[in-house]
Amino acid sequence: MTEGDHTRLVAWAHELRAVHARLREALELVRSAADGGADPPSARDLLVYCRGFCTALTRHHEGEDRHLFPAVAEEHPQLADTLATLTQDHSMMSYLITGLESALQREAPPDEVHTHLEGLGAIMESHFRFEERALLEVLTTLDLVADPDEVLGPL
Repeated sequence: MTEGDHTRLVAWAHELRAVHARLREALELVRSAADGGADPPSARDLLVYCRGFCTALTRHHEGEDRHLFPAVAEEHPQLADTLATLTQDHSMMSYLITGLESALQREAPPDEVHTHLEGLGAIMESHFRFEERALLEVLTTLDLVADPDEVLGPL
């Protein structure tokens, strides 16, 4: 294996960590906007912040489901149960995103919006930690030639 090949392979583990970090930051921006302090954002502004975060999270999970997980399953069939759990988490987060967006569209009270954000944030964090524990080592040797934006979302 050449140094260039090794760098390309290790890049998937680095990319996954980097995308997770950016999604965590995006969630914090939405939480900060929802808190609003003395100058709370309008419901429309908060919906815009949420849509950006929710779209990024959704595209990240769609890319994993479509590209990353099949590549991992092909090279590591023993991880089938782990990949099924991660895919199930994606479905759960999609459901929570729909609830959050619905609450924002109907201008739900701030405490309800916070409940949605905290629920989504808790599942997201648990999912990211599990995914990183289960897959980072595997990703250092994954032979997947693809655009990182397609595989992990455009973050």
